[in-house]
Amino acid sequence: MGTGLIHSADAPRALAELARRQINYDPAMAPCDGRIAGHWHLDSGEIELGTEAPGPPLTDGVFARACFLVRWYEFTDPAIVRAVYRADSDLLGRDMLLEARFFGLRFHLGVRVTAVLDEVRGSGSGAQRVWGWSYQTLQGHLEQGRLNYEVIKDLASGAVGFRVVGYSRAAPIRNPLIRLGFALFGRRTQTRFYRTIQQRMRSLVNGPADGRSLPGPGSRPDGVVVAPSGAGTRPLDRVGWWVHHPGR
Repeated sequence: MGTGLIHSADAPRALAELARRQINYDPAMAPCDGRIAGHWHLDSGEIELGTEAPGPPLTDGVFARACFLVRWYEFTDPAIVRAVYRADSDLLGRDMLLEARFFGLRFHLGVRVTAVLDEVRGSGSGAQRVWGWSYQTLQGHLEQGRLNYEVIKDLASGAVGFRVVGYSRAAPIRNPLIRLGFALFGRRTQTRFYRTIQQRMRSLVNGPADGRSLPGPGSRPDGVVVAPSGAGTRPLDRVGWWVHHPGR
């Protein structure tokens, strides 16, 4: 037990180790164009964040604020998932070590950003400006799959939304206790995560009443960013069983 890897001096070593890991499934066998092969979960959810003037995104409008939060992984609920990554890493190709938390257990899981989106979809009154990115799971992760985070602006109406789309399934887990725990609580925690990040995004984008700026990344002296930025060490962070991380 202890404060664990996220807040420890071992985080840079763990991130360096992730760089040697590969995607832990064959994307060619994943859901594609409506085809589902082998017990995949398909998830999709969207929430409206607000509205700004129609046309291209404003410099400090709802769309820009949402993109900032998504870029730096500030939208996640630290009670469920936290992350570390290198401050000097480009978004595309970034390795992230996620810490999933539930029922006193902490799981350390590696992912890699494998796509960045920045495009206009559709045309005329149906045109949308879309920005976002997706990550895929690495060897050692308890799941196999991909998750997309997209900020979407309807250029005609000015409405801005946040969409989460992904597919996943359980990875082979050798430890029977971890396999049982994941079977009992993993999917429940996953769907709760989707709900909370959408709610948190809307709250952060619309900002606190006192006008404070958006939360942003702050790197430690060792060059590691802990996200979200409010995920500090608290008394309860010192309690928990660290049952899995990529170094084990």
